[in-house]
Amino acid sequence: MKKKKIYSDMQRLREMKDENIDYSDIPETDKEFWKNAQVIFPARKKILSIRLDEDVVEWFKAQGKGYQTKINAVLRAYKEAHQ
Repeated sequence: MKKKKIYSDMQRLREMKDENIDYSDIPETDKEFWKNAQVIFPARKKILSIRLDEDVVEWFKAQGKGYQTKINAVLRAYKEAHQ
C-alpha cells in the first residue's frame, strides 16, 4: 500500500503545472546566498565482490530500495567509531 501512495504522489507531482506550485514558504535566493556555495561530489565507490551471510543480505534488501547504500553506511559508521 505504501508504494501505491508514493507512486500516486509522484504521478500527481509530474502532472502539476509550474504555476500551481506554492513557493510562499521558500525565500528567494540571490548572489550573496550562493557566493560561498561549493559543489561536493560523493566519494567514488569501488566495485568489489564480498561474501555476506544470506540472512544479512535479505534483511537489508527487505528494508527497500538502496540496500547497498545502507550496507555502506553501516560499514562507514563502524569504521568511524573505531578510528
